Amino acid sequence: MNSDPHLLMKISLTSRLRCPSTGQSLHAQDLQGSLSASADELSDGWLVSQDEEHRYPIRGGIPRFVPASNYADNFGMQWNKFSRTQLDSHSGHPITAERFWAATGWTPADLKDRWVIDVGCGSGRFAEVALGAGAHVVALDYSSAVDAAAANLRDHDRLYVVQGDIYALPFALASFDFVYSLGVLQHTPDVERAFMALPKMVKPGGALVVDFYRKSWRIALLPKYWLRPITKQLPKNTLFGVLERTVPLMLQISNALAAVPVLGRLLRRVVPVANYTGVLPLSKQQIREWALLDTFDWLSPAYDNPQTPQTVRRWLEAVGLQQVKVLHAGHLVGRGLMP
Repeated sequence: MNSDPHLLMKISLTSRLRCPSTGQSLHAQDLQGSLSASADELSDGWLVSQDEEHRYPIRGGIPRFVPASNYADNFGMQWNKFSRTQLDSHSGHPITAERFWAATGWTPADLKDRWVIDVGCGSGRFAEVALGAGAHVVALDYSSAVDAAAANLRDHDRLYVVQGDIYALPFALASFDFVYSLGVLQHTPDVERAFMALPKMVKPGGALVVDFYRKSWRIALLPKYWLRPITKQLPKNTLFGVLERTVPLMLQISNALAAVPVLGRLLRRVVPVANYTGVLPLSKQQIREWALLDTFDWLSPAYDNPQTPQTVRRWLEAVGLQQVKVLHAGHLVGRGLMP
């Protein structure tokens, strides 16, 4: 039984949870004395559907609605290995906050005291920003990255962590004022179907923001796309070990090519390494860490499906969102309001 009061599921979350198989409400069962002193939290037990036919475990204070192993295992691995790398509280720079506010167009005042869901939370980099604005944040991920998010953000009493499937979200419809999914949807098997799951979660008058890699002829030339058919087949630990040994050298080569007059910016792109030298205000050690993390992120996913602006706009409009905007803010961003 988990006795750490910071890693307990808040019972108040159950009012928003639903059985992903039937849509029925859920109740806690077999808690084995795990209720905390706050009378609002529990660490281990089960969530059971009304008809008693479906049971979902609560482990480590996190309700789990997915198999222990799945197509997102590489993300679980990377976010547990680099659990704090991209958190602003760790890097000392507002890199994630700047991306979050630029992509969403929201302000901290918009989020204060509102219910927000971060779909594909990873280790919690964007959830940390929303929590800092005073939101109640449900951080959901398909992978074991939820464990990293729970540990990283354990001191935020408005955090609710859930391991769930975007194709069968375990929540009541129209439960959230703000819904966002950043850096995630292109890594799902069926991007359109994944997107279509999100508007159902938005309350009337609420807002939805998603982003994607942008599909173009240029990105087809990037080395990650012609390497991935090979690298995604490798055992994740093997790929990670190879990158640990090669990323420092690839960074040196990338930086050397970047120094070539006129063509340097183009030449550095042929090296399959995420190089943020001169791009982000990071130390040399942080540059190496971010390079290893994001290069692994490039080469390990089972799926990577960039989208066009036209497709994103069509999806946003098809679900009836209003004030639709499609823009470039680091990635291809789509926004809309639920009428």
